[in-house]
Amino acid sequence: MNTLDTATSGTASASTSTRALAVLLALVAVVTTAALSPSVAQAAPSTPTPGVTTTQPTTGAPAARVVSVVMTAPQKARLRVFSPSMRKTISVDVLLPRDRSRPRPSLYLLDGIDAGVLTGYRQSGWTDQTDIVRFMADKSVNVVLPIGGTASYYTDWDRTDPVLGLNKWDTFLASELPPVIDRTFSGNGVNAIGGVSMGATGAMMLAVRHPGLYRGVAAFSGCLDLLDPTAAAATRGSILTRGGNPDNMWGPPGDAQWRAHDPASQVGVLKGTSLYLAVGNGLPDFSLGLAGLASPVGGVLESGALTCTNLFASAARRAGVATTINYRSGLHSWGYWNQDLHRSWPTVARALGVPVGRR
Repeated sequence: MNTLDTATSGTASASTSTRALAVLLALVAVVTTAALSPSVAQAAPSTPTPGVTTTQPTTGAPAARVVSVVMTAPQKARLRVFSPSMRKTISVDVLLPRDRSRPRPSLYLLDGIDAGVLTGYRQSGWTDQTDIVRFMADKSVNVVLPIGGTASYYTDWDRTDPVLGLNKWDTFLASELPPVIDRTFSGNGVNAIGGVSMGATGAMMLAVRHPGLYRGVAAFSGCLDLLDPTAAAATRGSILTRGGNPDNMWGPPGDAQWRAHDPASQVGVLKGTSLYLAVGNGLPDFSLGLAGLASPVGGVLESGALTCTNLFASAARRAGVATTINYRSGLHSWGYWNQDLHRSWPTVARALGVPVGRR
């Protein structure tokens, strides 16, 4: 049963212990997903693709550089772009609308903690685990799906990590990639961003750190209050599960960098931004069948996400920021996030200025 709140006040009451929040991300290493989908064959188109251009920037400043654009399906492009900040080439899938005759907005969607691991870095979890390709096919939007960023929280790390490498995802996603997307895929400069779990945290962080860049944010099952000691411990623990040293991200807990990246304490800058949150109650929805199942700790993880969502909702209320929150049944898994994608679309579409239904 869903409870949808759209207000500047009030949050769903939660009996969840804050202890659950401590394992929200620390236990995510054992979360399992469906079997890997086969990779999509990448064949270069024999003729130019409408709405796609490979021209490079003319400015002298260091900028991201398009390495290649390959159409892997009639409405799906594999973009490979060199990031100056991370000093490597990053793959990004872009879902394109059927009608590419005019400029359009872009929706960026971020992965969870594994961010490419479960697909062998062949594709985003969004295309592997949801029906996003079919659902967005008739929408007048570029859907931008970065591949990679395991345990990075899609932020700029203070130091290069021996295991997780050089992470400058904030710079890449907020500064380097948008001009490339707009130039290559006829973007009109209007953006929204969303994500699941770690990606939800990253999406909201990017929004508060770059106010005005995104007109809408959709965050599903994320931890959005990083100053809470238990939440900070969970965030650090999740990085440890992937072999990284969390001190290399923003230093130890209490460092000023943690506050600078905390969505809850910075939420006031998002007045006028459309915010859509979705989170489960830690109980399975059997009406979804197999899609409603998760790993043995899926309930604990989602219960922790519920606690964290309520902390953020309280901060938004105090700051006078309107937030739409879908309190629903569910576990920490893609079956529920696929539903969230559909349910959040009206809010996201209005933020992007595009029709909610078929164009």
